[in-house]
Amino acid sequence: MADGGDDDSPYKINEGDYVMLKRGEIYKAVQIQSKKKVVFEKQWFFLDNAVGDLYSTTFEIVSGGQLQPVKPKDEASAASDTKEVGTDNRNIMDDGKSQKLTRDDIETLKEQGLKGQEIIQKLIDNSSTFRDKTEYAQDKYIKKKKKKYENTVTILKPTCRIMALMYHGREPGKICHLRYDTLAQMLTLANVHAGSKVLVFETCAGLVLGAVMERMGGYGSVIQMYPGGGPVRAGVENFGFPAHFHDTLHDFPICHVNALLAGTLDTSPKDPDTGEEAPHPDVAAEAQPKMEDTPDDSENVETNASGEPGTDDDRQRSKDAKAQLKRAKQEERRKKLAAAAAQLEGMNADGLVIASRFHPCPVLMCLLRFLSPSRPFVVYSQYKEPLVECFTKLKEQGGTVNLRLTDTWLRHYQVLPNRTHPMLLMSGGGGYLLSGITVETDHSRQANSEEPAPKKQKVTEEPAAKKQKVTES
Repeated sequence: MADGGDDDSPYKINEGDYVMLKRGEIYKAVQIQSKKKVVFEKQWFFLDNAVGDLYSTTFEIVSGGQLQPVKPKDEASAASDTKEVGTDNRNIMDDGKSQKLTRDDIETLKEQGLKGQEIIQKLIDNSSTFRDKTEYAQDKYIKKKKKKYENTVTILKPTCRIMALMYHGREPGKICHLRYDTLAQMLTLANVHAGSKVLVFETCAGLVLGAVMERMGGYGSVIQMYPGGGPVRAGVENFGFPAHFHDTLHDFPICHVNALLAGTLDTSPKDPDTGEEAPHPDVAAEAQPKMEDTPDDSENVETNASGEPGTDDDRQRSKDAKAQLKRAKQEERRKKLAAAAAQLEGMNADGLVIASRFHPCPVLMCLLRFLSPSRPFVVYSQYKEPLVECFTKLKEQGGTVNLRLTDTWLRHYQVLPNRTHPMLLMSGGGGYLLSGITVETDHSRQANSEEPAPKKQKVTEEPAAKKQKVTES
């Protein structure tokens, strides 16, 4: 990072940015807005003072919900007077009488304006058993109290890893229990890179789609195949991508795939009322009556329910305006559908990523047709049985090689001096992945190999003829 000028502007927090708030292992995605109250972990504050600071800065919540950057020298102040340590914890009784400060005393200290570090130091000074604990027990006690009394929050730049941690920790059902290490393998197995054309079918709140767009860096094209009435992109918005990233994103309803393959997909403009081909916008504008040509209805002025004057012409103009707005929205949807269809008609996609709550087998068999030969695909499922069915179907159908069905096991380790050991709590599973590569198949050769040529009967007929002559003689 450069020190001078605006070279570090991409690393600074700006108003309108989407950021990630972190406290401990808890994350939350918010947008920087002026004078907007943010509630995070039972605390409220404003993000106005964070504008202009660098990302990954830790702030302390002071009175009035304002943020103040934490100085590095304050981080170790709570442990400044904890040099005396014990050698054994067996004689320490956890009876709740070792702490002299009551809950009311702690609330009084908060009202006096004491910071979290100072309250922790007060708790240490008024504990009768703290200095008898071992060094490890003292560190554990301080970490526990910091989590409870420290009013700090760290502002991070959104990434697919942080987004996956946030969803998996708070709402894993929204992302089909997709773990961040599994997401990283999907991006690698699908060979997602800048300049490629990737098909994405997912029902993970836009997390997988955002991860693909982040990996591509705004170069190439992404076609989102979505079920239902419209694409879901809640997670994509939290990434805060620049405008040119969205220019590479297309969406196509999966219910129209069969029509596209059959060549019957109609993307011509239609009239929303009659269903016929709509006129050109310029022709429609000329057909509208001009304001100066309307007759004078001043004598026939009526009043509507709100007491305002209204005529039949006014109501007609309102209906025409609504119809024109509806026609404009339909035209915009038609253009998007035509642009996505043009991307798919080439049948030359470079990768396919599937991660949804639906059964993946029919979706995979349908979308594999849009991939070029020697292109990778990857399918995620929380359960193994649907992918086993996909594996068997692909083996029977052919056209793919290097099929692999994998399960990833992940465990976190605490790495500290003389205290390195696996964490007691860990994720039960990260789902299953089916990956492979498409190949071009020669159907005519397969047909010939399945139907062997009939044997010649000439060899068997000649000995029979000779035998017949011998018997006649």
